[in-house]
Amino acid sequence: MSSIVRNSDDDPLVIAIQQPRIAIESVSPVVEEGAYPAKTESDRDLRLAARIFADGHEVLGAEVVWRRVGETAERRLPLLPEGNDFWSAQLRTPPCGRLYFRIEAWIDRFAGYRRELRAKHGARLPLDLELREGDELLQRCAERGGPEIAAACAPLAERLQACQSVEERVALWLAAQTGELLRLVGPREHLVRSREYPVEVERPLARFASWYELFPRSESGDPTRHGTFDDVIRRLPQIAAMGFDVLYFPPIHPIGRTHRKGRNNSLRAEAGDPGSPYAIGSEEGGHEAIHPELGDREDFRRLLVAVREHGMELALDFAIQCSPDHPWLREHPGWFAWRPDGSLRYAENPPKKYEDIVNVDFYAEQALPSLWEALRDVVLGWVEQGVTLFRVDNPHTKPLPFWEWLIAEVRGRHPQVIFLSEAFTRPAMMARLGKVGFSQSYTYFTWRNDKQELAEYFAELNQPPWRDCYRPNFFVNTPDINPWFLQRSGRPGFLIRAALATMGSGLWGMYSGFELCEAAALPGKEEYLDSEKYQLRPRDYQAPGNIVA
Repeated sequence: MSSIVRNSDDDPLVIAIQQPRIAIESVSPVVEEGAYPAKTESDRDLRLAARIFADGHEVLGAEVVWRRVGETAERRLPLLPEGNDFWSAQLRTPPCGRLYFRIEAWIDRFAGYRRELRAKHGARLPLDLELREGDELLQRCAERGGPEIAAACAPLAERLQACQSVEERVALWLAAQTGELLRLVGPREHLVRSREYPVEVERPLARFASWYELFPRSESGDPTRHGTFDDVIRRLPQIAAMGFDVLYFPPIHPIGRTHRKGRNNSLRAEAGDPGSPYAIGSEEGGHEAIHPELGDREDFRRLLVAVREHGMELALDFAIQCSPDHPWLREHPGWFAWRPDGSLRYAENPPKKYEDIVNVDFYAEQALPSLWEALRDVVLGWVEQGVTLFRVDNPHTKPLPFWEWLIAEVRGRHPQVIFLSEAFTRPAMMARLGKVGFSQSYTYFTWRNDKQELAEYFAELNQPPWRDCYRPNFFVNTPDINPWFLQRSGRPGFLIRAALATMGSGLWGMYSGFELCEAAALPGKEEYLDSEKYQLRPRDYQAPGNIVA
């Protein structure tokens, strides 16, 4: 038979010969072929898996090769066959941060040889030729593998030569110790590697936590006095006793006066109306400042210590919106959205309108990159104060590239930081926010009420792609959402929804007043009557009819 030398790189035969014999498919956990990291938590067993197969009856070997971000040293884990061409390994996850893994697979000649030898020995067939083939296989391994491989193979070769019978040689070839040696030194023929896939490792609190939301300004117990951080400290034992892990505040910054909202979202505020905390910014400061009636920096730091002493963590609201009085309007007018008549464009999240809030323009000429950097520095500033959880208001109304960049910037420096997405929008956008880096997200749980709706929704969230990129946080209510179900169910409905939330996800939350079965609504709306967003709402947390255990 003649041999034809082909040199052309685009020759179909040459290309075919160079293609891998081994297929690696269905790698998991993977999000969009590795375009975004899958999510996991530290100090848990993470299942890494793939479907791996090749032509014929060759025995394959496979490993997971992984490294942490910023490291060049790689670690290896053997993949074990599960059946039907699926292989898996359990990786004990490292501390918080990004890791990368790939799958490697090869034809394992020694494993194939040992399998065949075991089968023929069991069938009592002559084995002289098979044993000679084994010797030659070992010799080629030593000759081609370099000095270290040769040195590792030499003792086995000597022991095989010293065997006095076929049975002794077979027993030595099939010994577990021999198999482990050959797995380490054997040639990896037709080696194929998958691409690298990212995994984001976060704290367990990103997956398992209960959140309690309150407005600190309402915690004085007196409808005529603005609450303080010290008032919140006095409530911490009660909140901790309910079993919550996270205490979450709406914005705690100075509130603007221009177009300040009055009670029940009225367009005119009366004297003494505190305004919406989401209208951030006044002459007293912006996103980096604390509302002076709540306390000062020292009071805030004392609160942080007290929250931790009660076994909880504090989450702050990161709301990218400004009142017309925000210092940035004076300092950086080019960061904002201006209309043709010279007026500022106020914020909208249809059907809601926020006349007391104006929008920044992420892509305004003067906003790039200074606005992006300023917003990042706001988050980093609060992290430096000791805050490591942020609930982000309406992230779906801000650019996805901004969030991907900001979260990477923050978590690259502080991997322990957790971001909760408050996005009630289309499913694709909610999932994409998880992909670009948000640790958790609000969900449609509030609007899933009957058995079929709940079963279908729980099943959906536990399937790809949601399972690997989206951690659902089942809030039973929010300051913006007074669910229809709770408006008409009475006390039993509150117990039902709390039980469903705690069992349906590792993450759940409630806004204060839920434990008192508050449900008074604006007529025909899923909104609270006398909403705490626009007024002080001190409560009697021991009132009859509460559902506190």
